[in-house]
Order: sequence, then C-alpha cells, then structure tokens
Amino acid sequence: MGQMLIFGMGYAASHLADRLRARGWEVAGTTRAGRGDSVAFDNETMVLAALRTATHILSSVPPAEGADPVLARYGDAIALAPASWVGYLSSTGVYGDTGGAWVDESAAIKGRRSDRNAADLAWRALRSDVRIFRLPGIYGPGRSILDRIDEGRAHRIDLPGQVFSRVHVDDIAGGVMASFKGPAAIYNLADDEPCHQNMLVEWGCEMLGVPAPPLQSLEEAGLSAAARAFYAENRRVANGKAKRLLEWAPRYPTFREGLKAVR
Repeated sequence: MGQMLIFGMGYAASHLADRLRARGWEVAGTTRAGRGDSVAFDNETMVLAALRTATHILSSVPPAEGADPVLARYGDAIALAPASWVGYLSSTGVYGDTGGAWVDESAAIKGRRSDRNAADLAWRALRSDVRIFRLPGIYGPGRSILDRIDEGRAHRIDLPGQVFSRVHVDDIAGGVMASFKGPAAIYNLADDEPCHQNMLVEWGCEMLGVPAPPLQSLEEAGLSAAARAFYAENRRVANGKAKRLLEWAPRYPTFREGLKAVR
C-alpha cells in the first residue's frame, strides 16, 4: 500500500485518512499543534522526512493572510519530492458568480478571493502530476443542515433562483482515491443536483419532524459576513470530467441520499 502525507488534517482530509488506513495505507498528517498522531506543521525536520518517504502528498490547507502556507513553507520540497502523486483540495469558489449557469473545469478563474485563486494556480504550476480538486459546499456527519436545524441556526432566505452545489465528505474521499489511477488534471467533485439551500432546509425539517423556519431576507436573517458571502454567488458545478476520466460517481448523488446517511 501507499504512504500518504496530508497537510491539514481537517474534516475532509480526516475522512480520507480513515478510508486509506482501512485499506492498509500508512497516513501521516500535519496540524498546527501536532495533536494526536499528527505532526506539527512547523516541525520541519519531521515534515521534510515524511516528504522524502511519501508516495502520495495532499494539501487541504486553505490560503491564510493572503498566501498558501504549505507552498510558502514546503513548496520547494514538494516540487522535488519523489512522490508519484500530488493533490490539492481547492474550492469551486475560484469560478466566481455565474448567475446560476453551469460551470466546468475549463472556466476562467475569477473568484472573489484573490488568495484562493492564486493558490489554485500555484499548485497547478508546482508539478506536472498535481491533481486539483475543486470542492463546493462540504457536508457529512456532524456538519450538515440537520445539525444547524437541531441547533436553531438554519435559515430560509428569500432569494429566488439562487442555486448551490454541494458534496458529501465521503464522495470527496472517493474522488481523491479514484484519481490515484487517473490522469493529473483539475476535477470538480460535486453531487448531481445543485439546488437552492432552502430545499435542504425544508427537506431536513421534514426529515426531523420540525417546522421550517420562516422565509427571511438576508438583512432579517442577521447572517455573519461569511454566511452572507455564501449567498453572494450563484452557480451550478458540473462533475462530468471526474466521472469520465476517473470513473468516479458520487455515492450520494443528491442531498437526499446524503442527509439520510448522516442520520
């Protein structure tokens, strides 16, 4: 089996690590403080040693303070590492607002966050074997609309025509693993049914047997800046390339199957 080094053992990366370990892989990962069996990101001796033995390298670390911290600290070492596969978890946010139209990997990068755009481009330029995975809204166990409904934090926003794509965390792991035998390229990993967030809220409330929250404007909902930014863009993310080149198909093709699996 392979040896995977993951920069940033966050939500999606931890699910991938669990899947790989279940298949007999050795997985090392970095976190800020080196908690548990992970390595501290700043421990250059251990990180560089892991880079020398890893067969696969993945970064799930988003840019911070205008720069990609993994590239800034270890970019040169990753470029020269003997690994046969390198991957980066990017965001479909690099596409920007499409007014609800479908967007695929051929689209220009024009997202609101210049640091996210720059990181996506920099990882693509780092090596010829880099796989870029552009991800929409991620959900799964402990991180779904059902949890927000339980906590009284779900909102229905009055924005007709607003459409979002999303992906179950297990389908991210499945897509990354499918790419081990696929070509180096950019891949959108998204489910098959983009829809308005209100559909998730209403379906989740019905599933839990609770009333749906009232329909509100963005101003009435009192959303955080980050939540308001979520509603500033409107797009449908196409996943056909990953299906064609990786023979990947989402285990949870819509939010319905995905939310049922969460509970």
